[in-house]
Amino acid sequence: MDKWNNKETISHSTFFSTFLDRTKDGKTRLSYRAKRWIVIITIHLLFFLSFSIDIQTLEGTLNGSRFLGFHLIDPFTTIQMYLAEHHIHTNIIIGTTTIVAFYLLFGGRTYCAWVCPYGILSEIGEKIHDTLVHKRIIKSRKFDHRIRHIFWLIFGILAFTSGYLVFETFNVVGIMSRFIAYGWSLALSWVFVIFLIEVFFSRRAWCTYICPIGTTYGYIGKVSALRIQWSDSCDHCMVCHDVCFENQVLELTKAKYDKERKEKGIKTQYVTGADCTLCGRCIDVCHSDALKFDFRLKGLM
Repeated sequence: MDKWNNKETISHSTFFSTFLDRTKDGKTRLSYRAKRWIVIITIHLLFFLSFSIDIQTLEGTLNGSRFLGFHLIDPFTTIQMYLAEHHIHTNIIIGTTTIVAFYLLFGGRTYCAWVCPYGILSEIGEKIHDTLVHKRIIKSRKFDHRIRHIFWLIFGILAFTSGYLVFETFNVVGIMSRFIAYGWSLALSWVFVIFLIEVFFSRRAWCTYICPIGTTYGYIGKVSALRIQWSDSCDHCMVCHDVCFENQVLELTKAKYDKERKEKGIKTQYVTGADCTLCGRCIDVCHSDALKFDFRLKGLM
C-alpha cells in the first residue's frame, strides 16, 4: 500500500496490498491491519492449543478464560449472568475487573479490532461488499449506528426476564471462539448467514448495529487512555473516513472545523468517540501523517 502516491480508499486498493505499508522514504513495513490479524490469530491459536494439546496458556473462550491462571471474563457476559441469576461469583468479579482495567488503559473497542475473530471475516466481507457496490451490483445501505444501544438493552432485558443468556444462542463472536477452541458446530451456519448479510445488504452490520459486546467495550473506551490523535497537518482528503470501521468518530477530520480550531489555537485533537476501535486503518492510509496513536496519560508517568 503506497499512501504517498495513491489515495488508498477501499475501492482504490487491493485487499492484500493493505497488509503492507510503504513509508515516506520508500521502506516497506507491516501495516496496522497486518499487525491486528497477527494478534487475533495468535490469541485464538493459543485458545486452540491450550485445549487440543493442553499447553495451559490461554484456556477457555472469549466469554470466559484463564491466561496463565488469571481469570478473564467478558463484561457483557458478566452483565447477562447477573441479570439472569441475580448474583455473581467471586472469580467472575475478579476476571471482569481485570478485563475492564485493561481496556480502560488500552481502549475499550480495541477488543473489536484486535481480539474478536469475527472481525477478520467482517473485513473480508467489507471488501466484497464494497466491490459489489462499486460495480453497481448491489446498493450500500446504512442505518443509524445508535440502534446498537437499543439492542444492548433488549439483550439485557431478555436475560433478566428469561433467566437465560439469550444472546449467547446467536452470538457470532462466541460461536466462532468456541469453534476455534473446541471444534465444529452447526451454529457456524448462523455465522455464515451474518456474513452474507454483510456482503449483500449492509457493510459490517453485526459490528456496527447489533453486537452488544462491542457496545459494552465502547462504554469502557469512552474514558480510555489510548487514543488516535489528529494534528493540523491534515489536508482533509477524507480517505481515513472512507476506510474507518466507525467513520462517525472521524468527524473532526472535516475541513468545516478548521476556522474554529484556528481561532482557538488548536493544533491537535483526540478522537474521543466511544465507537473508535483503534484499528489503525486511518493511520495506515493517512498521507499527511496527521493521525497517530497517543497515550493520554503519558504526561503523568
